[in-house]
Amino acid sequence: MLFGIGVFVLVIAAGCAFYVAPAVARLPYDLAMCKEGQSEGCLRPSVARAENARFLQTKGGDAPVVAIQTGTLESVTEVQPRPDLTESELTGDLEGDTVVWNGYGTVTWLEQNYMVSQYKAELAIDRDTAAAAAWDKQYLQDAGPKGDSKVTFVGQHYKFPFGTEKKTYQYFDRDLRKALPISFQGTETIKGLETYRFQQIIPETPLNFAADRLTGLLNNFAPGATSGQVSYSNTRTIWVEPVTGTFIKVQEQQKKTLTPNTGTPTALLDGNFSYTDQTISNNVSSAGDTKSQVQLISRNLPIGLAVLGALLLILGLILVTTGRRSAARHRAEEISGAESGVSA
Repeated sequence: MLFGIGVFVLVIAAGCAFYVAPAVARLPYDLAMCKEGQSEGCLRPSVARAENARFLQTKGGDAPVVAIQTGTLESVTEVQPRPDLTESELTGDLEGDTVVWNGYGTVTWLEQNYMVSQYKAELAIDRDTAAAAAWDKQYLQDAGPKGDSKVTFVGQHYKFPFGTEKKTYQYFDRDLRKALPISFQGTETIKGLETYRFQQIIPETPLNFAADRLTGLLNNFAPGATSGQVSYSNTRTIWVEPVTGTFIKVQEQQKKTLTPNTGTPTALLDGNFSYTDQTISNNVSSAGDTKSQVQLISRNLPIGLAVLGALLLILGLILVTTGRRSAARHRAEEISGAESGVSA
């Protein structure tokens, strides 16, 4: 009986390792944004700040404003899973393996409580790789170079995969609207949690601004110039918890510069954005809990069951072998006793 139980436990261990664990290490369908007062099992906003940032303020109305300001910028990013669209819109090869997420981003000038920029994105995310999947209804709405919502998302965007590896991934940049390599740089412990540090360096790159926007900038900052170019650069560093692929900390050194064909270049953006301490603490707590659950199902439980099953198998074999030997000795003694009685 113990031998049979041991075999059964080993089967369960294999099932946990090869069937249950892969299912746990996938993006679930039931993720949701945190509601007021809720802190566990939900997605919280990520907040980054840039102190003493230099940025472009544009304001319409009766007294239009186009000026370069200096102050504290706060960037808030929120992710909202869309299970309704996942069920109704993702068909064919996408069905079952992808989920639809909405992403919202807002940059605010804190001192003046003034919204500098915002964006909204909708994309399909692969449940295994956490990378963007090809989907014909994806879009990105922002004040980008062309003001065009059409986009092709590629690579990582809001998350790295479960079981993140020490290698180079592709990471999507919204300003350039394309994915570029982001490479593994090393490990680093943040608030007691081990992370992988990745870095993406975007050299100064021309942005394809719409003609009317570029003309407006030239008229304000380079009177007399007949042409010009807005360039963009960024050094993006992301600290990732490797078991869950969760972003723990993000830092971006962003720059945008207007260079006219005559006159002095103007810095339209120069800011070093970094996650706030509260956001980092939230991410450490959330990633730590998820990591424990994933490791329990994928490693600790299968190993524990395998050891228990092996012990039961061994114990069962020992008992069977011992029982057979005891029975054999008992039978031999009976035969010996019988023979002795006959001889007498």
